[in-house]
Amino acid sequence: MIRLLLDQGLPHTTVKHLDISGWDVQHVSDIGLSRATDREILNAARKDSRAIVTLDADFHTMLALDGASSPSVIRIRREGLKGRELAEFLCTIWPKIEENVMQGAMITVTENSLRIHNLPVSRKH
Repeated sequence: MIRLLLDQGLPHTTVKHLDISGWDVQHVSDIGLSRATDREILNAARKDSRAIVTLDADFHTMLALDGASSPSVIRIRREGLKGRELAEFLCTIWPKIEENVMQGAMITVTENSLRIHNLPVSRKH
């Protein structure tokens, strides 16, 4: 089952649109994390086995520096998407990223590109 946690900068209405498709999606504001730190959001997602969807690059940085294997983070680099547009965008890219998300990955998505780094990110010495 698809389990996502949407970060604060994303439209809350996306939850409704994805729920109709059978996705299990929460918005940080639904679970009392609207003013939480990125670290608190990461921990909540990890505890509840959810991938984070965000506009924020800080999540990728923390995962890489921590050498963490979860949670997966999907960074959307398309600002201004409305709830329905974001839901449609996620549905479109999901078949390309699903396996990586389930195994643990940092994913960056733009209008024209998709970058995937599996977790944990290894540091080269």
